[in-house]
Amino acid sequence: MSGESPIVTSIAPWLTVADGARAVAFYRSALGAVEVYRLDGVDDQVVVARLRVGDSEFWLQEDYEGSPSVRGAGSVRMVMTVDDPDAGFARAVAAGAVEVAPVSEAHGWRTGRVTDPFGHDWEFSKPLPESE
Repeated sequence: MSGESPIVTSIAPWLTVADGARAVAFYRSALGAVEVYRLDGVDDQVVVARLRVGDSEFWLQEDYEGSPSVRGAGSVRMVMTVDDPDAGFARAVAAGAVEVAPVSEAHGWRTGRVTDPFGHDWEFSKPLPESE
């Protein structure tokens, strides 16, 4: 065990989607995600994928029946803290996400929310500088 790096504790969302290949393509386009790991099934079906945006990672799994786009709204919302929420929000909408709440300032944050084509909500947020 000597020489091994310690495991850094982290939490990574695991999203269930109806179409894994389409989801990977969307997250690449909408979020600038990079594919870290991929397990394919038959006919290039993405069974499981691990994606990274900056230093953050999330997973997705193709499971048509478990997808919020099939069974209805989910109870989890992804929050991406970014330097430019307006640009992230616009990029996601351009890639096919639907605006839920426009980018605005409230409660010390600049935030906008979209729903992706797979039924998951994403917020693009940045804390505002504290007033002096």
